[in-house]
Amino acid sequence: MIKSMTGFGKYVVQLPTKKITVEIKSLNSKSIDLNARMPSSYREKELEIRKVIANSLQRGKVDFNLYVEITGDETTTEVNETAVRQYMKQLRSIADGDDLRLMEMALRFPDAMKTDKDDIDEQEYEAIKKALEGALREINDFRLEEGTVLEKDFLERVDALKELLEQVLKMDPERSGTIRERLEKAVNDIKAEIDANRFEQELIYYLEKYDITEEKVRLANHLDYFQKTLKSDDSNGKKLGFISQEIGREINTIGSKANYAPMQQLVVQMKDELEKIKEQMLNVL
Repeated sequence: MIKSMTGFGKYVVQLPTKKITVEIKSLNSKSIDLNARMPSSYREKELEIRKVIANSLQRGKVDFNLYVEITGDETTTEVNETAVRQYMKQLRSIADGDDLRLMEMALRFPDAMKTDKDDIDEQEYEAIKKALEGALREINDFRLEEGTVLEKDFLERVDALKELLEQVLKMDPERSGTIRERLEKAVNDIKAEIDANRFEQELIYYLEKYDITEEKVRLANHLDYFQKTLKSDDSNGKKLGFISQEIGREINTIGSKANYAPMQQLVVQMKDELEKIKEQMLNVL
């Protein structure tokens, strides 16, 4: 099972006089990179909220948005006139517009409303936590669905790599024979007296340098391990990335030792499949 780092979650809680909306969006990142946007009156809870999000999402570039909309009488909240005027002034410098339209836009920005309350109402904060939990459930479900799509793609590409490796295995005896013939012809063209036994020893030594038996075995093992890791209970994006690097090393070594055009063509195809795996790997949790 793997999860994508890409996802979106939204959850709404309706109170008697307020509507609380939490939105969470995430993209790929090497670590947790969280950007939180919320009204200033709720900032005292930011660290607690950040911890909950980080524990749930683990990795990713995350945008968290908390919106609180007043839907009834609210005697403790009023327009922050200074902030709204500043927003209107900045908007006017960017684009033309009548004051009413600019004010509507300015009221949507953070700190456009202010409250005289010193403490967050417990019932209100419980609603925020409920909305946060709901949004996290949604984004994790989204990540899991995206991960299923990625897993299918990975399995297809690993199968393609295994098929190419099978072709390499079938081609290897022909490759070895061709290399041997090429060396023997080169020696015969010299038209010089040679020691047959010594030549055979040197030929065996030379052919051993181009032997790819170990690389073929290791590559097959790495591909099996990649598939096994895909099926583990946890999403192991970093581990899969390390295995991909090892797969790449074996493919590169086979390519450098091939010394045979048809096999090098297969290596190019293997590199192409692996590159597509690595591109998608950036999105795996």
